[in-house]
Amino acid sequence: MITPNNVREAALKVEEENHRFRSFLKTHADEEELDQQFLSLHKELFASYDCSKCRNCCRSYDVSLENEEVSTIAAAKGLTPDAFCKQFLSEGLLGYEMKKPCPFLREDGQCEVEFCKPSECAAYPYTDRPGRMGSLLNIIASAEVCPVVYEMLERLKDTYHFRKQY
Repeated sequence: MITPNNVREAALKVEEENHRFRSFLKTHADEEELDQQFLSLHKELFASYDCSKCRNCCRSYDVSLENEEVSTIAAAKGLTPDAFCKQFLSEGLLGYEMKKPCPFLREDGQCEVEFCKPSECAAYPYTDRPGRMGSLLNIIASAEVCPVVYEMLERLKDTYHFRKQY
């Protein structure tokens, strides 16, 4: 698998190919089958991948928090929600967003709030969810950040014999 430090450069090299692959999938793949393929790859690849050795997503993504999440994490940090917001969040388009890089990312790659981390963090990169056909642009963007998503796309290209056709 590609290393976290090299994933962005590698993904940018195949970005045009990934967009062609997206178009190919839109016309050649069955939506339910594609969801199952993503789910299968998600389970297989994340089972043996230690995200704490990467954490590119924690350094680059805007994470929005629900009010309940703000309260829960604030309490865990021993802060009032207002104090928590002032210290760790900024106002985003859809409410409060975690400052980047994530202030809870420790130097060793562990998450200080793992036990109550925001739902967006826990769900990333969403490749185990239905509806992947409609989120292929997001998956291509995630391939620049996450080595596992990069690997998923490369394997799917092989599954669909994409490179031989284009």
